[in-house]
Amino acid sequence: MRKYLYIFKSEIMTNLQYIFDIIIGFISYCIMIFIFLNLWKYIYSDPSELINGYNMNQMIWYVIITEILWMSLGGRKLCRKICDDVRSGNIAYNINKPYNYVEYVLSNHLGLVTIRFILLGILGMTLGFIFLGNFPNLSFFKMLGIIISCIFATIINILLITSLGLISFFIEDANPFYWLYSKAILVIGTLFPIEFFPSIMQPIIKLSPIYVVSYGPAKLFVDFKLTTFIEIIISQVIYLIIGFVICHAIYNKGVKKLNVNGG
Repeated sequence: MRKYLYIFKSEIMTNLQYIFDIIIGFISYCIMIFIFLNLWKYIYSDPSELINGYNMNQMIWYVIITEILWMSLGGRKLCRKICDDVRSGNIAYNINKPYNYVEYVLSNHLGLVTIRFILLGILGMTLGFIFLGNFPNLSFFKMLGIIISCIFATIINILLITSLGLISFFIEDANPFYWLYSKAILVIGTLFPIEFFPSIMQPIIKLSPIYVVSYGPAKLFVDFKLTTFIEIIISQVIYLIIGFVICHAIYNKGVKKLNVNGG
């Protein structure tokens, strides 16, 4: 555990040296929030009006939180790196290292995500307050619960993307699978809450990763309820276990394939 913590801290220190470059990359986030701010202001004739259980402020905060979670992830970079490691054979050098490749990737990428999440969080909260003039009424313990949910969501996302990247052991390029995954998260989980979809689709979405990596933390931020929190945390723990199992299963299968082929 200590070695993975060291990898995590080392990545944080490395990214702190390029913090200005990271901040410059947030321009697209500001543009996205500005677009959706005006979109929802146009849709809601009255800010207090409820559409599928959400008022205008809740919808804007929902988008702010889901965009923070997604844009801080850097999923495309992660998937491309894993695919390149597998295709170039670089992953073979990691097999005999004193750490597991899956845990290494998770610890390493969390270092980048932590910096991006903190900076995007500050930016998102600032933009939300400037545009809306208030924050949701949340106590310290509610905020702590939301932060825990965000951490779980990020780890699950990294594990799922790592699984997609490791598919490169068996196919030439796994990046198209990431493209499909990212578009599903963007359209179904980031831009609109589950309640905005047809009732026949809602149970299906709740069983998918979208519920735990995007919708869950944002829902808690805009409308925190203890029962909802418990339901989301339990779902996230289940997906954490599933994510680790899938990652290790694909990785171990890929390593056996390398050994059989003399890789």
